Amino acid sequence: MDMHVRQDESLDLFVNSTLQFERALSWVDGVKEGIIDFLINPKRTIHVRFPVHMDDGSIKTFHGFRVLHSDVRGPGKGGIRYHPNVSEAEVAALAAFMTWKTAVVDIPYGGGKGGVICDPKNLSRDELRRITRRFVAELGVNIGPHTDIPAPDVYTSAETMAWIYDTEVRMHPGANNLAVVAGKPLEIGGSLGRDEATARGSWSATEQLLKRNAVPGLTSRQGARVAVPGYGNAGSVAACLFHDAGAVIVAVSDSRGGIANEEGLDPRAVLAHKEETGTVVGFPGALMIGSGDVLTIDCDILIPAALECQVTTVNAPDVKAKLVVEAANGPLTAAADETLRYKGVVVLPDILANAGGVVVSYFEWVQNLEYQKWKLDKVERLLNQKMCDAVDETVDRFDELVQRHEQGENKDLPGPTLRDAALVSAITRIASVVLQRDIWP
Repeated sequence: MDMHVRQDESLDLFVNSTLQFERALSWVDGVKEGIIDFLINPKRTIHVRFPVHMDDGSIKTFHGFRVLHSDVRGPGKGGIRYHPNVSEAEVAALAAFMTWKTAVVDIPYGGGKGGVICDPKNLSRDELRRITRRFVAELGVNIGPHTDIPAPDVYTSAETMAWIYDTEVRMHPGANNLAVVAGKPLEIGGSLGRDEATARGSWSATEQLLKRNAVPGLTSRQGARVAVPGYGNAGSVAACLFHDAGAVIVAVSDSRGGIANEEGLDPRAVLAHKEETGTVVGFPGALMIGSGDVLTIDCDILIPAALECQVTTVNAPDVKAKLVVEAANGPLTAAADETLRYKGVVVLPDILANAGGVVVSYFEWVQNLEYQKWKLDKVERLLNQKMCDAVDETVDRFDELVQRHEQGENKDLPGPTLRDAALVSAITRIASVVLQRDIWP
């Protein structure tokens, strides 16, 4: 994909998240300027560097981060990612996303995020285990069930979370350490429904949005043509859920390329092919296309489920979808978001669309603290209710902002979006808690 962009456009996730935040502020009333400055910046950023014994007998030093963006409404919550391009700015932006996300779906968390600069594809399981344990040990008391709670993210998994849990047990024996981390294996306190929670949340949110007639020209998932750039866990599960609801999956992609079929792809067969070969490319009966081509293919619903900043001013004008469901964090640049708004494309923003993962992480946390184990139907029912309530609140807020705009408020600015509405709800909710708690001392 050609990542050349307009001169005034940034591919820095932190820059884009700040621009989105500042745009939403134009619709926020009555919040003191000092509180806004407090909300936009991370509360705490930790850098750690630590040595690890490698399999070949050498010692290598790794660099990790953990950012706590906010704990105003509860402990920080957010994933740990292992990737060669992890940076402080990226982690800070993702922590901020989590703050807004937990506020939008109204669960008692703040936002956190972590990462280690490494290439998991070139590391053994034992090396990853040693990196994880040492990273957690370096973070020490800065993570914990009532402080900051990690979860899986890019190139981390339930197994990684099990290593974190075990490390915490050894560092804090005699305590209930189950709730220190979410996304654990079922056998050690993980929640049923966690693996598909992000995708199922996107699926529920899309259904409710269409029920609210919020997408012109699209009223149902039945028969909708869906494209999914990013066929990992969230993307593949989303494809299966939409397919089962009657949608037609016309294209999917991974890091090696894309595939398309106008008559529709069988998402489970595609997943089986990827598990066997390592990629969706080469799936029988499908047309081979570039990964970036999936973003602009003719479809009704586009579900970006890969990494951030995939839709830019270069390809945004060619997006043909009526609805973009951000299953990934920050898949649109702020400038691309504006381009889609002018085109009339509705965007279900990441802080709502992919919040299902943190909702079920919250359910896992509650189960762990209370030594409970919920059945799958309870988890899915409560998740669906949380997502539908959040969509209803966001659509209602959006309608309010549209009315204010039509009455002349912010008349020099473009009309509001669902992202503006979701952020206004989040900012208002968090600012209210800051004032209710008061500022100590």
